Amino acid sequence: MSEKASVQVSPEARPARHRSAAPVAAGVICGIAWAAGFRGYMVELAGPASAFSWWGTFGAILVPGAVAGGLLGWAEALRRAGGRRGWRWLALAPLAFAIAPLLMPGAVEALLTQGLGGGAIAVALMGLGGGYALSGRGPLWARLVCGLVSAALTALLALTGPGIAGPALALTEPRGAWVGVLGASFVIVLALASSIPHRPTIPHGPPSPHAAPTA
Repeated sequence: MSEKASVQVSPEARPARHRSAAPVAAGVICGIAWAAGFRGYMVELAGPASAFSWWGTFGAILVPGAVAGGLLGWAEALRRAGGRRGWRWLALAPLAFAIAPLLMPGAVEALLTQGLGGGAIAVALMGLGGGYALSGRGPLWARLVCGLVSAALTALLALTGPGIAGPALALTEPRGAWVGVLGASFVIVLALASSIPHRPTIPHGPPSPHAAPTA
């Protein structure tokens, strides 16, 4: 048997893009599922007035979900591989939900004059702040501030039902309580996923016997 035929490539020697493919694909699928579910939550708030369109539904909601999920999946792959320079900037992935709706014609003007689209920005900020608060990394005071702000915005989100859809979605009604729990749970899931780029890396390979002990 030739030397070339006897050589086996270890999993550690595989290209990094191959090791990242599965987490990125899983992130894209989870991101689409999250965005599609959140669109259903929006239907509950808007009722019969809710409208679907290729750009408004897919371009402004589902595609950002796929992008954010893929970036966070990539962050998890890099975290497992020990990280790399600048990889923690992937924590900004939730901003995809705020940027995409603003690309629609007239969206910026509607935001500045009528406040339309502010909800998407709030969702992105809740993901960013909540992810940092749940990560366990960074100054405690900063994580507390981000956590309190994100929790307050999440509570406001859960209370928006009656103000938009009327008494039918009051939290004292079964349907209203369900809608409130649904919206809050979506934000919590987003925050948990957004905490990935903040978490400690997993050392790649066995520790060196000469490495200094860590606290």
